[in-house]
This record gives sequence, C-alpha cells and structure tokens, in this order.
Amino acid sequence: MTVQEFFAMGGYAFYVWTSYGITAVVLIVNLLLPVMQRKQWLRRIALKLKRTAP
Repeated sequence: MTVQEFFAMGGYAFYVWTSYGITAVVLIVNLLLPVMQRKQWLRRIALKLKRTAP
C-alpha cells in the first residue's frame, strides 16, 4: 500500500477525511466551550459581588 492509496481510502477519501475533520472540530469545541463559559460565569459572579459589596 502506497501513501497515495492510503490517502485515497479506496475511493472514499472525501467521505473519510470530511468525517475526520468534523470529528476534530466537534472535539475541539467540546474542549473549548466549557472553558469559555466558565470564564464568563466567573466574570458575572465577580461583577455581582462587586455591585453588592458595601
């Protein structure tokens, strides 16, 4: 098996590599979204605490 045959995936290259790409994007979003939401949540809590502090 050559490298070209491997990347061609027996004629299914578009489907296979598109699936890998979509999977990678979903995994990255699943990693980054909670981190971004946590930062936003902490900022919101800090702002509320600052407003209510005497």
